[in-house]
Amino acid sequence: MVLLFLCTGNSCRSILAEAVFNHLAPAGWTAISAGSHPTGQVHPRALALLAHEGISTEGCYSKSWTDLPLAADVVLTVCSSAAGETCPAYLGPAVRSHWGVEDPAHATGTDAEIEAAFAKAYRILRARIESLLELPLVELQSDRARMKAELDRIGTLSS
Repeated sequence: MVLLFLCTGNSCRSILAEAVFNHLAPAGWTAISAGSHPTGQVHPRALALLAHEGISTEGCYSKSWTDLPLAADVVLTVCSSAAGETCPAYLGPAVRSHWGVEDPAHATGTDAEIEAAFAKAYRILRARIESLLELPLVELQSDRARMKAELDRIGTLSS
């Protein structure tokens, strides 16, 4: 089962989610990430945060959704509608859900305030991924409607 974490720039939130999911995922489940308009680089603060958490970033790079190495079974958009971002619409037969998270790449203020924005995005994504991984994943693979309902529910969790 392949999950695609999708956002606009593929430099921060989707990269965090990809790395965390792959760090925690059971055998047979993998995550990739992409953007509709990738920045072409992973945000250095995202890389530093993952390293601090002991999570590998091997294979993580900013890429377009047109250059995916695998077809996605599940697509999770992580853009934040509240911030006025337009979430990309993935075209394909995948189960889709929205897990909006504020983009820490646009955080302003002191270093501590920016670090706090990255930590908050990380905590929200990690909590949602952990909630997903607590579900009966084998059962959900064959029940698309239930998978969608569970993903939508998890997308409302704040941390």
